[in-house]
Amino acid sequence: MINELVIPPALVMVLGAFLIPFVPKKMRSAAFMFFPLATLLYVWTLPVGTTLITQVMDYELVLCRVDALSRIFGIIFAFIAFAGSLYSYHLKKETFQHSAALLYAGSAIGVTFAGDFFTLFIYWELMAVASTILIWARRNKDAKKAGFRYLLYHVFGGGILFMGILMHFSETGSLSVTPLTQGGPLSSWLILLGVIINAAVPPFHTWLADAYPKATITGAVFLSAFTTKTAVYVLVRIFPGWEILLILGTVMTLYGVIFAVLSNDIRGILAYHIISQVGYMVAGVGLGTEMALNGSAAHAFSHILYKALLFMGAGAVLYATGESKLTKLGGLHKSMRPVLILYMVAALSISGFPLFNGFISKSMVTAAAGESHRELALLLMLLASVGTFLSVGLKLPYFTWMTEHKGLKPKKIPKNMIFAMGLVAFFCCLHGIMPSLLYSLLPYPVHFEPYTIPHLVESGQILLFTFIGFWLFRKKLRPHAAITLDLDWFFRRSAGLFRKIFVEGIDSFFKWTTDRTMALVGRSARLAKNPVALFSRDQTPSTYSPDTSRPRLQSILIFVLLTFIILVLIGLFAS
Repeated sequence: MINELVIPPALVMVLGAFLIPFVPKKMRSAAFMFFPLATLLYVWTLPVGTTLITQVMDYELVLCRVDALSRIFGIIFAFIAFAGSLYSYHLKKETFQHSAALLYAGSAIGVTFAGDFFTLFIYWELMAVASTILIWARRNKDAKKAGFRYLLYHVFGGGILFMGILMHFSETGSLSVTPLTQGGPLSSWLILLGVIINAAVPPFHTWLADAYPKATITGAVFLSAFTTKTAVYVLVRIFPGWEILLILGTVMTLYGVIFAVLSNDIRGILAYHIISQVGYMVAGVGLGTEMALNGSAAHAFSHILYKALLFMGAGAVLYATGESKLTKLGGLHKSMRPVLILYMVAALSISGFPLFNGFISKSMVTAAAGESHRELALLLMLLASVGTFLSVGLKLPYFTWMTEHKGLKPKKIPKNMIFAMGLVAFFCCLHGIMPSLLYSLLPYPVHFEPYTIPHLVESGQILLFTFIGFWLFRKKLRPHAAITLDLDWFFRRSAGLFRKIFVEGIDSFFKWTTDRTMALVGRSARLAKNPVALFSRDQTPSTYSPDTSRPRLQSILIFVLLTFIILVLIGLFAS
């Protein structure tokens, strides 16, 4: 239905982002929590079918379109924004960061409910700006550089997306966000490329592993939830059944796991696992069946919960110790027991343990691959599950909380951080125990039962043998103080060459052009002042030109050319 009285849900948090600085300091943290909570309640009550359409000149813009797909993403985005605001409650002076977080979350919700490409693109770019601020807000040299690289990536991706939208509009005359035909025109491929950059699909993934570990403690929680999952939503909406996404998604599941096992930074490990877990969602979109698309949406929902909880746990360790490297951590299980327990809820969820939400969502994607007879993709996704449990469920907690004590003296964790972790952990367990609560929100009818004997046996075998392998080889898996080289090595290695070509080269070209222009201006000025002097060798140097020692023939030619131009102009006016 068309309802002109409906307010786009994104505006609640976007408005909050601009109002936060004017709220009294003592109430800002509470206001920071209020706007996401109000958005959550509003989205929950919006009926499916609600639409807000406005006319701008000759174009029809769908500012809000509510269906089952947009509603489930809108609910989880609003909820995790509320949980993140609770986690940040102790930061009563971080007004700028609170505003950026609200703008970021609101923009993600704006993309989710956008029914036209123009509205989608506006919110898409706002997400890039707001998320960059959450990286820069850490206010150190590494964060500044990483934020700049992050912004460049998203400006590049946004430019490609905008180019594709313009071409699509030129070809179809429509701005409506609807599924695009597989293997369609160039515009469709440009839109796809712009979206998969935000989804962190290799080789366009390095911005994520580079920037997320360098963001603020609370900012990283928001970053883990929105950019990649918003891209997944757009893929589900526009590109269902595109075969290339199955290939890219399957590669992502393994690629992220491999680099997570090699990483030494706890938030770096979690960042690489975003790539891996988003791979399951992208692969589900590529499969294109109703079960696979349900699986992608369900896994995005579950992933937002347990990944935010993982970053909350890692952030608590960083807050308490000031360290995030595994080589500098250890022996924290006694002093940070609640954080360890809540972290393990998320670790078991991401690893696909029964009774946790990752088990009921990831299983749907792998089952869809089996039903579609994509045995190789299924095998590789199961193999990626081994690496997930190995790195996030075993290696990270073992070398952070167990092993020998490194002499760190953790400071007390604010209670609001623990409460936020407990809230998210509750839903990770609730959906694992009662999957129907999540399945009822999915866009298609669900005909899938995760708790079958074969599936439980399969999952149990994977988890058990992974644990045995880790325990036997735990000494060899001990982290090392080293830098993991990813594909961004090629970008950084070639930075000098690009600087010479695109910075120094262009600068030299403009300098040469400026010098030549000023020289011409100088000669023109001398000509106007004393045309006869141009035929003499004894010329007084002009202040307009850095180089006045030109041959007399050149001066004569210039005089002749100017005279000819003047005569032509006189002839035109006379006629």
